Amino acid sequence: MFSKSKINEPGPKQGEGQGPKTPEASSSAPKTTTDFQPSSAPKSKPPASVLSSDLTIKGNLKTTGDIQIEGTVEGDIRAHLLTVGEGATIKGEVMADDVVVNGRVVGRVRGLKVRLTSTARVEGDIIHKTIAIESGAHFEGSVQRRDDPLNTTQQQGARPGQQQQGKPAEAKA
Repeated sequence: MFSKSKINEPGPKQGEGQGPKTPEASSSAPKTTTDFQPSSAPKSKPPASVLSSDLTIKGNLKTTGDIQIEGTVEGDIRAHLLTVGEGATIKGEVMADDVVVNGRVVGRVRGLKVRLTSTARVEGDIIHKTIAIESGAHFEGSVQRRDDPLNTTQQQGARPGQQQQGKPAEAKA
């Protein structure tokens, strides 16, 4: 007990430099530091990738993380969280768990949560689980609600027939 209180007190550790207590302090400190680092690492969220406004990309983007587009992308984008900046333009399909559109998207938008802010301009269909469209947003296309909007096979099967499979026609009205 006495050695633990000496380890926790900064004064005696620096003061007399007793041999047996200093190795305990040094061996205990790395264990605490090592234990602390792994527990803090999973809790911290990696920063979003940002594509600046002067950047133009021709090709598809795919990430399991978050991405913020400020420039121009001509291609499809897949991400966990996608934020389309106010001056950004995307020409292609967008698919993410969360999609926030502040700029322009020409193409299909698919997401669990889709949000069009007042500065958004979307020209294409939106397939979503939940959607929010702010006043002032410009949208041309159709909107479909799906329990799993990211599932491409379900969506392709629904195209020729009814938009929502397994639901009566009167429920759509």
